Amino acid sequence: MSSPPTPPAFRRLPRAVREQQMLDAAVRAFSRRGFHAASMDEIAEDAGISKPMVYAYLGTKEELFVACLHREGTRMVEAIAGAAAPDLPADERLWRGLRAFFGFVGRHRDGWVVLYRQARGEQPFARELATMRGKLVEVVAGMLDHALRARGREVRETDLEVVAYALVGASESLADWLADHPEADPEKTATRMMNVAWLGADQLLRGITWRPTDR
Repeated sequence: MSSPPTPPAFRRLPRAVREQQMLDAAVRAFSRRGFHAASMDEIAEDAGISKPMVYAYLGTKEELFVACLHREGTRMVEAIAGAAAPDLPADERLWRGLRAFFGFVGRHRDGWVVLYRQARGEQPFARELATMRGKLVEVVAGMLDHALRARGREVRETDLEVVAYALVGASESLADWLADHPEADPEKTATRMMNVAWLGADQLLRGITWRPTDR
């Protein structure tokens, strides 16, 4: 009689390392196949672990998807905030923030697909995404506020928030384009966005605003 097959042996790794492997595999699977089509079996196989271990470490598929969102979103916000030092001139801060953002998307295209495409159409993931976007808007609004105060000007909080949302929204749309064009250079993409954004931001910093001619 032939002996039963030996179950695969999994190399023991620190929990934090193993969790990152699972998240890497999950981001790839969710990016390729979407939340509903991706299976825990393929995620476990890609990570080189057993399916029960995925459940034990990160919970259900829904909880795993949220963990992916949190990791990718945190990485993105930290990259932007870390690049834009507060002692830099306003245009340099915005440029470095944009370069960090598009650089993140270029390096983590699968992660961006999960963040921007998969999450926004699925509840409760869309709420998680809205929370992360809110944090990013806060970072951008803080950069603008700092630059304005350095020039002796103050702008209403609502106006800062609106401009920050506009910059974040435009950057997200262009990042979505970048994710679909692997041949595109993230730094050149950041330069294009900078040229569009800074023309408006510079006017704002100098107190110049457009108004309808009938007012």
